[in-house]
Amino acid sequence: MEEQRQLELFTGPPPPLMRAEPPPPASPPYPAREERLVLADSLARRISAKAGMPVRLAVTDNRSTMVSYQRQTSVLALRLHHMFLDAPDHVVEALAHYAKGSRTAGRVIDGFIDERDERIRRARRAGEQLVARGRCWDLKEIFDSVNARFFQNGIRARIGWARAPRGRRRKTIRLGVYEHSTREIRIHPSLDGADVPLFFVEYIVFHEMLHQLFPNAHHPKAFRDREKAFPHYPEAIEWEKQHLKKLLRR
Repeated sequence: MEEQRQLELFTGPPPPLMRAEPPPPASPPYPAREERLVLADSLARRISAKAGMPVRLAVTDNRSTMVSYQRQTSVLALRLHHMFLDAPDHVVEALAHYAKGSRTAGRVIDGFIDERDERIRRARRAGEQLVARGRCWDLKEIFDSVNARFFQNGIRARIGWARAPRGRRRKTIRLGVYEHSTREIRIHPSLDGADVPLFFVEYIVFHEMLHQLFPNAHHPKAFRDREKAFPHYPEAIEWEKQHLKKLLRR
């Protein structure tokens, strides 16, 4: 199991409590311990001011779950990847409202994560293969079908299943990701099951393929309009709402 590195602090009426461990020696760009403590304390206070309540913040190097939260009686507990330590104000405000179920906040956070992916991407082993054939779905076949039907075979990208996540139960999940620098699409392995309808896997693949057409923004209006043109868009959104909890448990 991947070792988890984290720093924790609490900002509120009591003095901040802090705990930190040094980062792994070969990790992606990671601030020094002293700098992390200062940045994390500042981030916790900024989120607390916008949320209107004390914040207990854990800053981690967890690459599978970058944002999670738990609303306790009088404290908002957040676990954030260290990429958020220097987050701009609009992202901090989104973090403060994310626990309230704001979909807009979620989109802002997703956009920020996409922009910072280059800093946290794992160094891949030489010759690592991107596996498209799963237990149930073959992503290459789905990609080729979607490419022909909706993009006139104009999307050039490799596609495969992401590695199965490990560790604690998740509160958030990224069902797909497109990496601009490598032109790779990775789909969350929770979708590789007979109980997941083909139209939903196609929708997630379609969504990630759209990112190649909109490389400089996360989800601009043109992106959202094109996404809604997917024939099963309403059914896909509804299916995700109905089955998200099951996907989170996988």
